[in-house]
Amino acid sequence: MATEKQHLFDNPKNVQRVLYLLYFCCTVLFILDFVIHRHLVHPWEGLLGFYAVYGFVGCVVLVLVAKWMRTFLMREESYYDRTELDPKEIDGGEHVGH
Repeated sequence: MATEKQHLFDNPKNVQRVLYLLYFCCTVLFILDFVIHRHLVHPWEGLLGFYAVYGFVGCVVLVLVAKWMRTFLMREESYYDRTELDPKEIDGGEHVGH
């Protein structure tokens, strides 16, 4: 009986633990935003949640730009599955050393 090796995130409990850890870190950082004095360069940096909104908007812009770039960078699914041509068919059979 061959058993597949179970990876760390195959267990739903481990995924849930990681999510709880991320939620905890976000909560701690949110609370620290009220306690730690930041040296602001621009006045809007003092707004509550500025960096969270700024990061979210940045991620959304990155996704939208990537979707737009996909329109001209995308190749058909069989792009790399092409069968190789005979070298004689490529350049008329003129090869160095032949």
